[in-house]
Amino acid sequence: MGFGDLKTPTGLQVLNDYLADKSYIEGYVPSQADVAVFEVVSGPLPANLYHVLCWYNHIKSYEKEKTSLPGVKKTLGKYGPANVECITGSGATDSKDDDDIDLFGSEEEEESEEAKRLREERLAQYESKKAKKPALVAKSSILLDVKPWDDETDM
Repeated sequence: MGFGDLKTPTGLQVLNDYLADKSYIEGYVPSQADVAVFEVVSGPLPANLYHVLCWYNHIKSYEKEKTSLPGVKKTLGKYGPANVECITGSGATDSKDDDDIDLFGSEEEEESEEAKRLREERLAQYESKKAKKPALVAKSSILLDVKPWDDETDM
């Protein structure tokens, strides 16, 4: 995790890619994370890194309030994308991590016999309760409200 060396063009490019869809390093308001990264990023930034340049100028405007921003400063390596090598293209990604979590359950896993029996039993109980209830008779009620046009109308 981290941006790498923010004094090099590669590290600044990683930061620029990270800030492409974010306004701040962490969260939705400026925090101590922004201050920590701001202190490492050195002066004149290239114009082609417009996300970093916009973020840098915005955090720079908090010159007097930097100590009062929320959050706790951590080391620089704690901020940024999870895998810097993946973003910079110099490393291979591990596809095994994607297979670790199965959010919707595997289709190949079979239901145990006990679970099947229990489900069938509960469905049978539900059907028997539903059959015992009397059918609901729908009735309509019509109300006619007759109002005269004026006070001289013969009712």
